[in-house]
Amino acid sequence: MFLRLFILFVIVPIIELALLIEIGGLLGTFNTILLIFITGILGAALAKHEGLGVISRIREELGRGQIPPQDLFDGLCILVGGLLLLTPGFLTDAIGFSLLIPITRRGIEKYLRSKFEESLKKGPF
Repeated sequence: MFLRLFILFVIVPIIELALLIEIGGLLGTFNTILLIFITGILGAALAKHEGLGVISRIREELGRGQIPPQDLFDGLCILVGGLLLLTPGFLTDAIGFSLLIPITRRGIEKYLRSKFEESLKKGPF
């Protein structure tokens, strides 16, 4: 648990800072800030579009009396992806966009599902 928190709060910001410095050196300060701004706007628009679609599907399934497990997972991914896009940086933007795009979201779901199944095989959660 400590290692995961260390990675989240120390390693990821260091990687983000290094990427910002490198890309800033290549593109210049203004262009780097502009790129961060553009990814934020595009990410917010994509999160809104995907989120509204998921909400619509959840309503339809609940209206038919069904529990929508796939759509709930999609909603969670869209929420996390949107939050990551609010964080300035290229690594978090890449992860955030991958959670918003349906094709990459499916791959992430398969990975997380396999990890969850492995945890269940090892014993109680």
